[in-house]
Amino acid sequence: MHFLDAIILGIVQGLTEFLPISSSAHLRIVGELLRLPSDPGAAFTAVIQLGTELAVLIYFWRDITTIIGKWVRALFRRVPQSDPDVRLGWFIILGSLPIVILGVLFQNAIETTFRSLWIVAVTMIVFGIILGIADAVGAKTKTLADLSWPQAVGYGFAQALALIPGVSRSGGTISAGLFMGYERPAAARYSFLLALPAVFGSGFYELYKLAKGVCAGGATTCPPEIFTPLEIGAATVVAFVVGFLVIAFFMRYISRRSFLPFVVYRILLGVVLIIALSTGALAA
Repeated sequence: MHFLDAIILGIVQGLTEFLPISSSAHLRIVGELLRLPSDPGAAFTAVIQLGTELAVLIYFWRDITTIIGKWVRALFRRVPQSDPDVRLGWFIILGSLPIVILGVLFQNAIETTFRSLWIVAVTMIVFGIILGIADAVGAKTKTLADLSWPQAVGYGFAQALALIPGVSRSGGTISAGLFMGYERPAAARYSFLLALPAVFGSGFYELYKLAKGVCAGGATTCPPEIFTPLEIGAATVVAFVVGFLVIAFFMRYISRRSFLPFVVYRILLGVVLIIALSTGALAA
């Protein structure tokens, strides 16, 4: 049964990672609905996110190789530092620092306290409303060529909020981009590119911790793992396939339409979750 559970969670990860509805929140909720022995955990989430980020790597392969190639050549003065792709490379590095620093400082809370479904419910509603406001008031005139150093820092802190399940990495960074006046596709594209260093770093770090037997929350005795390495691997592959298809859909969708359906979905899910927790249908 756990193999099927892992596949289901892989599908959920692929469906929700790139939509502004929080994949970590959905993994937490679905894990509870599946009546797993315990929360799948931040480590499981981080590892299967490697699958969806691989989808980003492939989908934006031309963009990524261009940015990295020009950034490296700029170090040897073969490309000017003012080149837009070189600047974008530096912006991604700078924007990755907040989530790395805050992730280390609040690691125990991220793996324990922040995973409460009460927190998930509230953040789903609050950040759904924020996304709706950003989409309504944003000028939507800027492209990534207009990105500045202060805005790159702002993007970085918006991404760091996603350490709390329910915020949504893409939702937080896209909201920040919309507030700063960026077009929907530009905000989404930068959100996906910015996530690469953080998610790959987090995923490989969690793999290292699993191999070394480091427990979540700093506990001295680790509880039995819910999923075997084979099951985690299968979930990661499924997340990659589904995630690639979702990226293609999402980039086409936002070029023509608003984020309103995602805003409504977030608020409704948050309300339903609060009702389920209040009535005891779900445990926090």
